[in-house]
Amino acid sequence: MPKNNSGQKKISTEKKTSWNRVSDWYDTLLEDDTDTYQVQVIAPNLSRLMQIKKGMTVVDIACGQGYFSRIFHASGAEVFGADIASGLITTAKARSEKTISYSVAPSHKMPMIKDVSADMVTIILAIQNIEKVAETILEAKRILKANGKIYIVLNHPAFRIPQASDWIYDETRDIQSRAMDGYMNERKINIDMTPGESRNSKKEFTVSFHRPLQWYMKVFAKEGFVISRLEEWISHKASGSGPRKQAEDKARKEFPMFLCLELQKK
Repeated sequence: MPKNNSGQKKISTEKKTSWNRVSDWYDTLLEDDTDTYQVQVIAPNLSRLMQIKKGMTVVDIACGQGYFSRIFHASGAEVFGADIASGLITTAKARSEKTISYSVAPSHKMPMIKDVSADMVTIILAIQNIEKVAETILEAKRILKANGKIYIVLNHPAFRIPQASDWIYDETRDIQSRAMDGYMNERKINIDMTPGESRNSKKEFTVSFHRPLQWYMKVFAKEGFVISRLEEWISHKASGSGPRKQAEDKARKEFPMFLCLELQKK
């Protein structure tokens, strides 16, 4: 699957990213906590949808520390993972079988992957942090085989907008609902990755992009993909005992946290 790197220039990426600086925290979160959304919601649902068979090739774009790459490999796939954060790739290599290939590379430029070589491409909880989405989808198109598929999982843009959505509770009706401060306009949002840190010199930020669903649909169609499946996934969590438990648990089932899209190459 990867090209021969002999004589090939090293891919130019930022040496330092916000995800590099919090890579240890992110790794600990996924590896030590079995009650995360990644473990309880996303991984089992993706496995059900993808139906990986031995010998398939999966490219995991923005793979982080390789959590999902390892799941795909355990299912029998040949796996290639790429991420712009070198710290996360270092961790991915340390935690993974040597037969999984990892590279430091941006989502829109992965020349180490051959044309028309992958059965599936995944972009899991990352597309909302990617600025060059159209270029990323075009790169996925290049490396996918005929009728190959992209699986995208993202925070549901209709219900989860950083700094513009929240839960509200109506005591008189015992109802919990979502409040949205806008939806149609695109937004570039600075996210504080160290909320408990008061020293400015130690603060770390990343960027999240909000785009309405039609924005994504237009990009996918322009690059020659059709949506072959769409699912909305709810939280697996439940509230502890208390006066709002019933309302909170009902709201979790009514407002999906994640959107999963299966795109097929025409």
